[in-house]
Amino acid sequence: MLSSSVRKIPVDRPARTGGPRRGRWGGMALLFVLLILAVMASFAIGAEHIPLGKVAEGVFSPDGSKDALIIQELRLPRTVLGVVVGVALGLAGAMMQALTRNPLAEPGLLGVNGGAALAVVVVIGLFRVDDVLLYIWAAFAGAAGAAVLVYLIGARGRGGTSPARLVLAGAAVNAVFSALTAGLMLLTPRTFNSFRFWQVGTLGNRDMGVFYRVLPFIVVGTILALVLARPLNALGLGEETGKALGAKLERTRAWGAFTIVLLCGAATAAVGPITFLGLAVPFIVRTVIGPDQRWVLPYSALLAPVLLLCADITGRVVTPGELETGIVTAFLGAPLFMVMVRRGRTRDL
Repeated sequence: MLSSSVRKIPVDRPARTGGPRRGRWGGMALLFVLLILAVMASFAIGAEHIPLGKVAEGVFSPDGSKDALIIQELRLPRTVLGVVVGVALGLAGAMMQALTRNPLAEPGLLGVNGGAALAVVVVIGLFRVDDVLLYIWAAFAGAAGAAVLVYLIGARGRGGTSPARLVLAGAAVNAVFSALTAGLMLLTPRTFNSFRFWQVGTLGNRDMGVFYRVLPFIVVGTILALVLARPLNALGLGEETGKALGAKLERTRAWGAFTIVLLCGAATAAVGPITFLGLAVPFIVRTVIGPDQRWVLPYSALLAPVLLLCADITGRVVTPGELETGIVTAFLGAPLFMVMVRRGRTRDL
């Protein structure tokens, strides 16, 4: 009798009509089109406007002209970096919010930004390094080390890791690393002058070497994030419910933290700490399509690079010089985010 009644318990399955699913696929197609348009605009718009007809020629068959040189040397690196960094930050933010079950969480809670900043300051101040490519490896190592430290601290004690422990450990590690970073900069003014350009977050002043070095990490992180979509859904049901369904919560948290480090660490190392995207993009996506991580993750991976490229384009044309991308993302995105919070559209993860 008991076994038959258990089999009759309804299971939450997608509707067979396919209506919501078709709508979600349509939304992804729209975001993909917007991403293509943002990429084309990134090649064409700037201090020197380039006709769209010459963009493809400048990208695929450069002829040595002024327009081709601008595309190859300046806009191609920042555009492809904008795409992969946007994908990384969107996915990392969505995973961080799912792991902590906090719709206002962001990837920096794992200490990634603090660790990356401290490592860059160390190589600038102590080793007098001025090579951007070396900044990348230093920042990535610092981000990974900080995340491991946060996870080890959060795993101590009874019960293992939990969202609250990870957040508290991340806040503590970030505070310590921020204090050390500030102290090192005060001791060496030269370090401050070099570090401030990396700290603000920008897609400019990068070459294709930066892109090739971070691409493998972001590709692996993207694959892991999409594979973890179903386990993250089980994690979002809560500790007891997830365990009752057979989900391995500790394994999901460990792999999720590792994936966030790959994605956010590589993105931060490449262009500096760009805030807001990892916080707001998953929040916006969930208000539109709901909490299912199988859709939240790919939607976030498409929306974030669109917004990042638009912010970068805006920074090129809004002033006679150039406004760094990290400043523009915060300036344009924060008002929208505050409006959505005021309307109370937050949904449970």
